[in-house]
Amino acid sequence: MTVHDISIRPLDPLKDAELIHPWVTDPKAAFWMMQGFKLQDVEREYMAIAANPHHDAFIGSVDGEPAFLMERYDPAKVELVGLYEAQPGDVGMHFLVAPTDTPVHGFTRRVITAVMAELFADPATARVVVEPDVRNTAVHALNEAVGFVPDREIQKPEKKALLSFCTRAQFEAAVGVAA
Repeated sequence: MTVHDISIRPLDPLKDAELIHPWVTDPKAAFWMMQGFKLQDVEREYMAIAANPHHDAFIGSVDGEPAFLMERYDPAKVELVGLYEAQPGDVGMHFLVAPTDTPVHGFTRRVITAVMAELFADPATARVVVEPDVRNTAVHALNEAVGFVPDREIQKPEKKALLSFCTRAQFEAAVGVAA
């Protein structure tokens, strides 16, 4: 599979809530903190994101099949306000791969690479900022594989997070993209 098989479109909270509800409530998605959410709760959460001018959600498809959720946000306005010194061109990111009974080796890495390529496709994006739960070691390894460098642990209201950054140059070096 190549990155060309991956497409990303804006999430429609009313049409897509039914699709993503089983994703965000799956035990493997524990770090999304939506375990007990009903369909209406997921709808409400993504309606709030859609209404926020500093936060966007997307559905990613692989070979035409919805396969992942991506969020992009302005860390100076949401999620990380007051927790670090934001720089112009900072973009926050969350991503979640849909649960599957038949995992494909390397799939999640291809997804995060496509997510990062999508974020850096905007020339205004200088670096991507993430704040995963400190206990989420699997995502820390994925983040480092695409160029993220951990900065420090920060305390958010809902979790202790590992603040990490990835510049365009770090991403390109990590995934072998010519600058």
